[in-house]
Amino acid sequence: MGATSGAVWGRVEQQDFRSRVRGTLLGVAVGDALGAPVDGLGMEEIRAGYGVEGLVDLAVGYGRRGAVTHHTQLTLFTVDGLIRAQVRRDTGAWHPPTDLHRAYLRWAATQRDWGPDERRKEDGWLAREEWLYARRDPTRALLLGFGDENMGTLEKPRNPGELGPEAVARSAPFGLLVGWEPQLVVQLAVECAAQTHGHPTAYLSAGAYAVIVHGLARGESLDGAVQRALAMLAARPGHQPVSDALQHALGAVRQGMPTPARVEELVGDGSADGMLAGAVYCALVGEDVRHGLCLAVNQAGPSGAAGALTGGLLGALHGETALPPAWLVELEGRPTVLELADDFAMEMTQGPALHGPAGSSPGWLARYPRA
Repeated sequence: MGATSGAVWGRVEQQDFRSRVRGTLLGVAVGDALGAPVDGLGMEEIRAGYGVEGLVDLAVGYGRRGAVTHHTQLTLFTVDGLIRAQVRRDTGAWHPPTDLHRAYLRWAATQRDWGPDERRKEDGWLAREEWLYARRDPTRALLLGFGDENMGTLEKPRNPGELGPEAVARSAPFGLLVGWEPQLVVQLAVECAAQTHGHPTAYLSAGAYAVIVHGLARGESLDGAVQRALAMLAARPGHQPVSDALQHALGAVRQGMPTPARVEELVGDGSADGMLAGAVYCALVGEDVRHGLCLAVNQAGPSGAAGALTGGLLGALHGETALPPAWLVELEGRPTVLELADDFAMEMTQGPALHGPAGSSPGWLARYPRA
């Protein structure tokens, strides 16, 4: 496991990468915000509330338009953990799942505490963002998985029967490790998903989603990235439900005009594999980002997760400028998302200039402590 060496990154490549990082994280957040107000509502209920076309614009959720849920919160802490893993590598300690687990425990503290604890210098800057201390309906699996210091592993996963999509929905940042080999991206996403979602269908869905984002961030087509994911899944025990779901999504593309009924069929009971299939389908058939996201959230399953997953794919594929500007204007936490995205891009492209044998930036180590 390792980062890309600096020599690979020319200025144009760095700018393209930063746009895809921003696009991915903003896409997750804006899709999450779009879907959150209709999460769990049936299509008849959505139409009754928002008109015959369903939800086609940001709506009020958690007291405001553009509010995000725990999906976005955890995605941001995934990024934080990945940066901290790179920084800690200088110490000779290199076990990214542990760094990610520590980051997720910092998220768990935001769900318990009234606000940031300035005395915890090892928290870094993200855990001091007050808006992240809002509790946005985290699932029981998340609260139990990160309820204590014990880290779930593939050998001893937390919640071994859990099939929900929450671990998939926080996994887009693993795909942004463009300097890593795809099999390592899958492995890290799978190991980190097992910290809360121990069923193979859930953690393999997270691995598949991460490696699809990885292909997109490297400039591949969505169809090509899905094919790569299918090839990589084939060797893993328990992959069949996830592989079948992805094949179902690819087949559905050829079945005529996209409809909420077709998305609902793919999503099924809202388990991780169905949500992954629905997101891949919506990203493939969407005329643009807005259409793809609206298609994803107008169905009876977990609409916030569907929007987050679809937004991550479309953002990685097209970059930040393809996202609907009117939605970004109202997006909760947008300055934080952008700041973190730019920090991640800087770490991945210029990490040695920020920390390493030649010297370290005190400001960077204050933001991302090695502790």
